[in-house]
Order: sequence, then C-alpha cells, then structure tokens
Amino acid sequence: DFMKQGQGMLLLYTLKNPSFPEYSFSSESGVMCLDFHSDHPNLLAVGFYDGNVAIYNLKKASSQPSYKSSAKSGKHTEPVWQVKWQKDDMDNNSNFFSVSSDGRIVSWTLVKNELVHMDVIKLSADGTTMQGPEGLQLQMFGSGTSFDFHKKIDYLFLVGTEEGKIYKCSKSYSSQFLDVFEAHHMAVDSISWNPFHLKVFISCSSDWTVKIWDHTIKTPMFVYDLGAAVGDVAWSPYSSTVFAAVTIDGQAHVFDLNINKLEPLCTQLVVTRKKNKTTHIQFNPVYPIIIVGDEQGLIVCLKLSPNLRKMPKEKKGQEVKKGPEVEIAKLEKLLSLVREPGSKD
Repeated sequence: DFMKQGQGMLLLYTLKNPSFPEYSFSSESGVMCLDFHSDHPNLLAVGFYDGNVAIYNLKKASSQPSYKSSAKSGKHTEPVWQVKWQKDDMDNNSNFFSVSSDGRIVSWTLVKNELVHMDVIKLSADGTTMQGPEGLQLQMFGSGTSFDFHKKIDYLFLVGTEEGKIYKCSKSYSSQFLDVFEAHHMAVDSISWNPFHLKVFISCSSDWTVKIWDHTIKTPMFVYDLGAAVGDVAWSPYSSTVFAAVTIDGQAHVFDLNINKLEPLCTQLVVTRKKNKTTHIQFNPVYPIIIVGDEQGLIVCLKLSPNLRKMPKEKKGQEVKKGPEVEIAKLEKLLSLVREPGSKD
C-alpha cells in the first residue's frame, strides 16, 4: 500500500518447492524491482521504494545486502521502478543501472567494496520550469517508470515515463535524447527490446494498449487495445513474434503475430479474487512456463499449452530451419507489411 509504507521482502523460490522459499530476506523498505546478473547468478540487484538500491550476494549467509546505496552515495529520492545489470566495465567491475520517478537514470558500479554512482541522464518534463513561491523557477523532471538496453548496440537504451513518452537515449550523452516517441496517453508500465530483431521494441501502458515499434520510425507498427490497464508485457525467448501481457483485470494474454496479427491466441483469468490486479509477467528462458505476479503478493506459474508454442510444421523431406536468422526473418516479414512503402532502410 503506497500510503502506508512498510517493510519489504525478497523471496527466492524453486519450482520444485512452490510452498516455501529457498531464501528470504527482509528489508526496511518495500522492494520494487530486481534483476539477476546473467554471468554471476549469485548477484541480485534490487531497487527499493525509498529510492535506495542494493546488491545481495546469495553465496553469503548474511540476511543483509552486501552493498547498498545511501543518502550520501546518490540514492534516488523517489521509488526505483527498475534495475538492470550491464556487462562488466573495462576494469571488470560489475555494474547496473536504475530508473526512478525522480527522473534520474543512474549507473552503479561495484568498485572495491562500495557502490559508486554516476547520473547517466536526467529526464526533463515539457516546459521544464515551473513558477514556484515568490517567483522562484523550479525545474520539473519527467518521471522514469521503465527502461531497457539494446541487446547489441551497447550505448543505446529506451526509457518509458509516467507522462507516456518513450525516450531513446545514449549512455554517452547525458543532457540530450536521440529521439522522443509520443507513445502513450498514460504511464508506460513496461518496455523491452525484441530478443531477436534489433530494431523492434514493445511497450505497454495504463492507457490499455500494447504497442510494437521499429525504433527508426516514430509511429507504432502494431497497436493492441486490451480493454484494461496493461501492467506488464514480455517477449518470449523462443520466438520473435510471441509476447505475453497482463492487465489489471486479472487476465494474461498471449499473442503470436505469426499466427494472428489482430487478436491474442489466449486470454485467461489468472487471479481469482476481485480487486486483485495482475502486475508482472515473465517467461522462463528455457521452459515453456510463464509466471504472473499480482498485487496480493501471489505468484502463479502457468505452463503454455502446445497450441501456444506451435513450431513451424515440417514438410516431408524438408528440414524446418531454426535459429535467430529465421526468427528475425519471420518478424521482418510481418513488419514489411505494415511499414510505409519506401521506408525500407
């Protein structure tokens, strides 16, 4: 409950034992987001409601985080909505980024035994100054809600904001954006690059829509109205055209653009209690499983039925091609149908 802030919990489960967590950590402030390090899976970056970030090392038996930001070391002044690990830097130091409603995107590097911070970008709202008391000019900041880093172009990342805009940013320019997309009418709740196609990203918003974009074009390629605020959206790890979304009316939606460009293949009620909103969805990187989180703190694991993960049919005597090139071509074919003729770059 945002009005009554209390403590937070960080729980780690295995699917072998869903009834009891393998690890549990409690924190003074609510936990808003987390991210496992892909190369060092024992490291978990966490962002808190009070604006702090921390790193937990699961190899250590301590219940406290190994590293934590502080008011002295550049913590955010508003909740941290997302944290994301990046590749280790030139000196092999682990580092991650955080985005917060305070409009700052901050890079945190683990140097020796402390977290060193650097502001990468400050989001400014339109008409950046506001008249304060006694004629003071107050600077207004845009509120970051989500972000994602490009899979191949190391400096490129996207930031979604509470105002519904999406900024295309570079790690090298802190004061200006490469591009701004007037994406949604309400907050951008989640944003992510397609794991296969390097130009494509997806965004979802409280304005009920999911939109798929080509980052070189200012208008969306596909727009889906899901009839309720969309809390989260995720690309599947196995197909460039499959994604899933959750809406706050408790439903999960699975799409495969290759089979149906207009409608979801499946829309299913996941939570049973009224007034309970589904907030997060994530694919398992290996197995055909998705997990959905809700406002009551419950996590539901769902297995995708075979119809939701159809692979191309094998014709007699022909081998079905698989692999990233095939996935890229599949999505490219769909995009070429909706791109304006003449914008083939």
